[in-house]
Amino acid sequence: MTNSDNAFAQLAVDIKRWGQALGFAEIGITDTELGSAEHEHQAWIEKGFHGEMHYMAKHGTKRTRPAELVPNTQRVISVRLDYKPPNAKDSWQVISEQNQAFISRYALGRDYHKVVRQKLQQLCDQIQSAVTDLEYRVFTDSAPVLEVALAEKAGLGWRGKHTLLINKDHGSWFFLGEIYTNLPLPIDEPATAHCGTCNACLDICPTQAIVAPYEVDARRCISYLTIELKTAIPIEFRTLIGNRVYGCDDCQLVCPWNKFAETTKETDFHVRHGLDDIDLVTCFSWTETEFQQKMAGSAIYRIGYEQWLRNIAVGLGNASTSPEVLQALQTRVDDDSALVREHVAWALNQHLTNA
Repeated sequence: MTNSDNAFAQLAVDIKRWGQALGFAEIGITDTELGSAEHEHQAWIEKGFHGEMHYMAKHGTKRTRPAELVPNTQRVISVRLDYKPPNAKDSWQVISEQNQAFISRYALGRDYHKVVRQKLQQLCDQIQSAVTDLEYRVFTDSAPVLEVALAEKAGLGWRGKHTLLINKDHGSWFFLGEIYTNLPLPIDEPATAHCGTCNACLDICPTQAIVAPYEVDARRCISYLTIELKTAIPIEFRTLIGNRVYGCDDCQLVCPWNKFAETTKETDFHVRHGLDDIDLVTCFSWTETEFQQKMAGSAIYRIGYEQWLRNIAVGLGNASTSPEVLQALQTRVDDDSALVREHVAWALNQHLTNA
């Protein structure tokens, strides 16, 4: 090993130490070879499983060849940051209470894009103070990056059958982020898979979106339907969505590895505005100004008010019939948005049909 190799080996140790001091749960380093992942991603696109997420297909090989996205990239520093909030109401309990709004646990606090990106930048600032000629770019679910494939190669976990990353000692309740860099750092050993014969995530999925182990048809996924899809939610999925108004955690909730999951130490991910246990009628009553005020700084803000009302209307259509629910829906029968009106009409019809 040369002096240069020794220096980069020490720098890798320092980067992991600095990253953990910033709050990252774990840091791994890998190279940029993603040949098998590129093949799998292209096959997924060709099946149309990305739905209306056109950005998943439009960047060509930049997604699977890091040096095409950021020239001179030799290594990827992959990080994970726990987000499971402390003291949040039990998810299954909220899901079972038809008049409550279930929001994916990752969205109960501050928008993770901002939190993770800020920490990654701080880490890069520290690296820059230690080396010359550093080139880098930071990412967190914000560009054509195969986050899970890179994290798996960097040793942070394995891709579960639900396609999310699972860590043997810490479950899957965490965000991922990356630093693309020109530094020739030593790389870590990839993680090994430990799903075995377990199919719990496939069996629990309300819309059967996990069409095969390690393969999700996003067009059926509740997270896609409530977040990524900007048009009408297909009727065949509306009753299956239940009261899940922003995302869906069922596949993670049932995963046996999440018995090892730790609550986050990041206060930005703690519950805001009581979103862990809020009723559908209350959410539906918000004006656009109230929505913007309450959701400011939240990942939920990104879907916008109209889509929020669309999702809540579906939840109200699946709620227990009551004067409060019917009255809430009636207030938006003539909503300015045709999208909202259509979902409200469906919801009211559900109550009439089930009466």
